[in-house]
Amino acid sequence: MTFEEIEKKALLEWRVLEQVEKPCLLVGAATCGRSAGALAVIDAINKTLKEFNIEAKVIQVGCIGLCYAEPMVDIIKPGRPRISYGNLTPEIVSQLIEDYLIKDNTRPDLALGYIGDGRVDGIPALFDLPVLKPQVRIVLRNCGFIDPENINHYVANDGYKGLVRALKMEPEAIIQEIKKSGLRGRGGAGFPTWLKWDICRRELSPEKYIICNADEGDPGAFMNRSLLEGDPHSVLEGMVIGAYAIGANQGYIYCRAEYPLALERLNIALPQMEEYGFVGDNILGSGFNFHIKIKEGAGAFVCGEETALMASIEGKRGMPRARPPFPAQSGLWGKPTNINNVETWANVAVILEKGGEWYAQYGTETSKGSKTFALVGKVERTGLIEVPLGIKLGEVIYEVAGGILKGKQFKAVQTGGPSGGCLPVNLLDLPVDYESLTDAGSIMGSGGMIVMDEDTCVVDIAEYFLSFTQAESCGKCVPCRVGTKQMLNILERISKGEGKLEDIEQLERLANTVKSGSLCGLGQTAPNPVLTTIRYFRSEYEEHINKKRCPALVCRKLISFYILPDKCAGCMICLRNCPVEAIRGGKRLIHVIDQDKCIECGTCLDVCPKRFSAVVKVSGVKIEVPREPILVKGS
Repeated sequence: MTFEEIEKKALLEWRVLEQVEKPCLLVGAATCGRSAGALAVIDAINKTLKEFNIEAKVIQVGCIGLCYAEPMVDIIKPGRPRISYGNLTPEIVSQLIEDYLIKDNTRPDLALGYIGDGRVDGIPALFDLPVLKPQVRIVLRNCGFIDPENINHYVANDGYKGLVRALKMEPEAIIQEIKKSGLRGRGGAGFPTWLKWDICRRELSPEKYIICNADEGDPGAFMNRSLLEGDPHSVLEGMVIGAYAIGANQGYIYCRAEYPLALERLNIALPQMEEYGFVGDNILGSGFNFHIKIKEGAGAFVCGEETALMASIEGKRGMPRARPPFPAQSGLWGKPTNINNVETWANVAVILEKGGEWYAQYGTETSKGSKTFALVGKVERTGLIEVPLGIKLGEVIYEVAGGILKGKQFKAVQTGGPSGGCLPVNLLDLPVDYESLTDAGSIMGSGGMIVMDEDTCVVDIAEYFLSFTQAESCGKCVPCRVGTKQMLNILERISKGEGKLEDIEQLERLANTVKSGSLCGLGQTAPNPVLTTIRYFRSEYEEHINKKRCPALVCRKLISFYILPDKCAGCMICLRNCPVEAIRGGKRLIHVIDQDKCIECGTCLDVCPKRFSAVVKVSGVKIEVPREPILVKGS
């Protein structure tokens, strides 16, 4: 079958969906949607359609990125724009079907926005919403709009046109197109993609490999997972183009086993590709052969590092090795190997389709294109976003994300996952690009972005992320294995009020030693949270040390709970709920917390009735209260 025949078939199927003669309901059923209850919503949809004898099509799509609004359902009614509805439950979606499909009530109170030509009274255009308007959806162009398990949906939306164009070009011309685009590796390091390809292409070995790094392990990151779940063919198409450019005949997708839906979608997509001749032998009659295998990783964070990843594919323990030689020269089984991450490969397909100059119109002079981010933390609108590089941090947090939850004060944002840095309020005008983030002490990373408010303790944050990277260290090199442990010990002392002022300088010395002496990127970036929190929040470290005080009231060993005698009503609720029986008192007696028994769990504060608010949480101060229970005043 020729590509023209494949495209014709795909367009016919897609037009049936676009120009519906019966209602179509598209449910966001990626992992984020499912965790919010999407599968129960689908069951309710099918049950309601059957109950009212409505003939309709129900399709599972990927994540559009509005995770704060999950579960989401889009309804396409014949002759009407597509309407997106959010925060649905099985009960609400059943009522929505009755109201809209039967009574023609569009339910603006449930709608997020509409997509397509025309207007819908009382409902805004979806892409005019503040969360979507600043975004540039290149990588995420299909996520939430197509059935990821149907290759025809991808082809009908210009899928595989990049591959068709590439197969008519010389490999050197493909690499020049990537160079023209300015695409840099989206896995974190930001190395020019074209240069990595060119080095590998120039190697004379008859056997070369292509690898897709889908071992996304940062806490709170889900960019790669969402893309594989919502649009796997965009990644696979990019891999085939890259293989043709460097002369590789075998490829691997290294995906962690904790991503079962992503793996399921890949295992569905590959046979579909083979059927249409997009992968395998003699691809589209070009004479070019390329095969892809899926390798499931066991979840070791260090296997995100490319040399450790290759060791894992070879069946060895995932541990990094010294470079040079670089993988492009001697990689998998000693052969030239090109490794890029999920997002990089997805960009390749659209660059070959639309051209390098088109892609380069977005971004900055040195950081071209767009970048996806998993935007999480203390913001109103969490989710998966794609913004042009160069956008300011403040625009992302206050325009796209809608600002800080509950009107609290912004404190810091961490970019780059556990290896990134924490950036303060005075850097909200910082452009989000590779050089600016590096100069500020952070990194782009693969795209994690965690926003923190005034209730966050930077010492606690530094300790949390360092404990993660320390536990995930493979232990091969001494600076990483020993240095991170020593740093963690110091942070734990500080968080308990046992630190000394010289500990801050010791942390900085250790951090710089670990950065300069570690073998791989894990150790080289692990100290970033510590260094940036000291750089921008040094006074908070000093308060923990000098005043034995945690300003954010987070570090448990520096926190005390007291019951205020003038507010306690002797209701006994806190006494009955204390897990360690640290509260003494009786009915109509002012209660007392035994500070020696108290484990600072906060249960007493949580259960104390709001009308009394008798329990307080403090740090660095002592409150004079009765030592023994006494009668409540007026009893």
